[in-house]
Amino acid sequence: VQLQASGGGLVQTGGSLRLSCVVSYNTFSRGTMGWFRQAPGKAREFVAADGRGTYYADSVKGRFTISRDGAKNTMYLQMNSLKPEDTARYYCAADDRSFSVRAHFFQAERYYYWGQGTQVTVSS
Repeated sequence: VQLQASGGGLVQTGGSLRLSCVVSYNTFSRGTMGWFRQAPGKAREFVAADGRGTYYADSVKGRFTISRDGAKNTMYLQMNSLKPEDTARYYCAADDRSFSVRAHFFQAERYYYWGQGTQVTVSS
């Protein structure tokens, strides 16, 4: 199983980016998928997840939208109103299981498959 993330880049404060993550496994439509991010010197943190519903970190709620296209085996993260504090390397993650416990969506250790990440830099 491979996850390939793309779409990162340099953007000004208030700008938008759309991250994509292509997943090469056939349980894409049933499993759980998520986005995490890690800034230099900081721990990896949850951003958004899609499974039995969608979940967002409070810091991105209302600005970011997670979605998936089953026909393309691709997950997206639409990021609007970007802020300098959104600067980080963004990782897509996936798991064959459909999580049933809300807390599990937020926990990086619950996801088995990880992509290589894509850098997002927001200038002030």
